[in-house]
Amino acid sequence: MVTATRLRDAIDELLPGVIADRRHLHEHPELGYQEVKTSRFVAERLHALGVEDIRTGIAQTGVTGLIRGTAAAPDGGKVVLVRADMDALPILEENDVEYRSTHDGTMHACGHDAHTAMLLGLARVLLDRRDSFSGTVKLLFQPSEELPPGGAKPMIEAGVLEDPHVDAVFGLHVGQDQDLGTIGIRSGPAMAAADRFVVRIKGRGGHGARPQACVDPIAIGANIVTALQTIVSREIDPTKPAVVSTCAFLAGEAFNVIPDVAELRGTVRSFDPDVRQQLATRIEELVRGIGEAMRAEIDFTYTFGYPPTVNDPGMTQLVREVATGIVGADRVLDSDLKMGAEDFSYFLEERPGCFFFVGTRNEERGLVWGHHHPRFDIDEEGMGAGIETMATTVLRYLEPAGS
Repeated sequence: MVTATRLRDAIDELLPGVIADRRHLHEHPELGYQEVKTSRFVAERLHALGVEDIRTGIAQTGVTGLIRGTAAAPDGGKVVLVRADMDALPILEENDVEYRSTHDGTMHACGHDAHTAMLLGLARVLLDRRDSFSGTVKLLFQPSEELPPGGAKPMIEAGVLEDPHVDAVFGLHVGQDQDLGTIGIRSGPAMAAADRFVVRIKGRGGHGARPQACVDPIAIGANIVTALQTIVSREIDPTKPAVVSTCAFLAGEAFNVIPDVAELRGTVRSFDPDVRQQLATRIEELVRGIGEAMRAEIDFTYTFGYPPTVNDPGMTQLVREVATGIVGADRVLDSDLKMGAEDFSYFLEERPGCFFFVGTRNEERGLVWGHHHPRFDIDEEGMGAGIETMATTVLRYLEPAGS
């Protein structure tokens, strides 16, 4: 059986090249929908490897390519899509490394450079083993995961799940909350839906010594922030996870002037569709009610973002079995629910699949800083376990009947 064949030696051999690709991408980060050089780099790599049907410019900067297995299949075989995201974040890097970002204020602070390099490495592994599987692997390099509404949905709308028709989807993410080389998996809901709100409070400004002549948007905003915390604690079923966080409060400039306007911005996380709608409804009702009661005019905007990331049980079990054979049962983790969000969720809404996590944390080397931190960096050896787990999963899924 294909899955009985260890790929570790081959991956160890190609890992230095994967690391070099990751460091090149880390040095040259690009924000969402600006990944022009990144997508060109990817396309050139795919051409050099011999990947077929390379398509570029999908949803602006997305790239796809095909690897067709040569093992016989009566129906042509299944098609599996493997995705990597390419975009960076607007963060000034603080790491003192040779591959530090050369673009001040832009940094791969989440690991998408590693994801892209790993998918290129996966392509090399699969191209060398085309006679081991039937069907087709679609490699997908996606723009703008970090910038809602994201790049996944536009790529789907552009037809990436067809021509050929995709049967299953897989993705992974490096994890700085997991020890090096571990694999984290969760069946069903794994990551939250992520929505956001903006509240603009229009009061009447004036002198701080004469508040009676004003409608103070700061006081009104403070009441709103406090009231929003009661929604999850007092209105949502405590067995259903949810988060409401006001993360920005913008108002005023002088110590003795009550401003005309204050603005609140926040994020809302949930898993259950009914809870998601309840949160949206109640946040608006509280905001408008408090504003009216305190004589302010309210402009309110609520934006539904990425849906929850929900893994298919069967596909998750496949990844779990593969990972257990590669890293050992004691290093396959049952991932906790994550309140972070992922636009890979759009692929999982359309096709069965699994999104899993690869540990890259190494305390001995000081690689402990979390995602989106200016000192984020990974232990690159963890990419090997990720490539091997993904490659073996794909080979197992596309294994010829009777082999």
